[in-house]
Amino acid sequence: MTASFNWTAFAVAIAAVFLFWTLSSTSSSPFTRSFPRLANKRICLLIAHPDDEAMFFAPTVLALTNPELGNHLKILCLSTGDADGLGEVRKKELQKSALRLGLRSESDVFIVDDLSRFPDGMDKTWTEEDVAGLLASAFAPPKGKNEAPAATIDVILTFDKHGISNHPNHRSLYFGALHFLRTLMKGKAGFQCPVTLYSLTTTSIFRKYAGVLDAPLSMFLGVCSNVASALSGSKKKDAAASGEGPARLLFVSSINEWITAQSAMVSCHQSQMVWFRWGWITIGRYMTVNDLKREKI
Repeated sequence: MTASFNWTAFAVAIAAVFLFWTLSSTSSSPFTRSFPRLANKRICLLIAHPDDEAMFFAPTVLALTNPELGNHLKILCLSTGDADGLGEVRKKELQKSALRLGLRSESDVFIVDDLSRFPDGMDKTWTEEDVAGLLASAFAPPKGKNEAPAATIDVILTFDKHGISNHPNHRSLYFGALHFLRTLMKGKAGFQCPVTLYSLTTTSIFRKYAGVLDAPLSMFLGVCSNVASALSGSKKKDAAASGEGPARLLFVSSINEWITAQSAMVSCHQSQMVWFRWGWITIGRYMTVNDLKREKI
């Protein structure tokens, strides 16, 4: 006797997922509105290729460009993604996607086209000096020896040292951003770094494809991290350091925000929608859940 498919149980399961999703959203659920946020900040999202902003950082961008928060977010992309000869097409796609995700204007998207320093490729590592030098020229006016360090941005968001997909271009951004801030603070003992660096956490492959179902684990790990900081006494130090920002940021997109992120990939990054990316944008965690860690400088 062949067992029949239980459509009622299936419908209940789907409804449960959507209910859980609605309650987990950090932008619309009343249960998560108290999660740490950034407000009234000048923010640079540092990416390696056009489409990184949508495939990896969409929940973050959608959250931080909410007009109620008063942030000004800009994107700095260090290559045109020209490995397949589509650089000019991908530049325009990034500008369209950025606007779809909430940036104010196309002028807030800066794309570097420098194949000698920042070639696109899985076998290309960019030097931390080159990345740091570009950031310094863009955001850090020179200061005298005894002057406080200054910058024209407050926050940098980028990949962590594993680069989510282990792409060497992604990993290079992390080490370059760290080098930039350490150079900015060199010889400035007693001053606070004017820029806070947050890196996007790399997860296991299982969590990477868990979609919104990864949200409770990310929330739990964030709580554990805060408890550990409190027990070690570092929480008091963090609170005393004015303007440093939360130790961790968590963004879980609402269903509508997820649909917007899907649109940013499917409609804006059409040149990149090869078969395997459909799986990524459908069940990929980073299309729905972002958790970022504040890096120590």
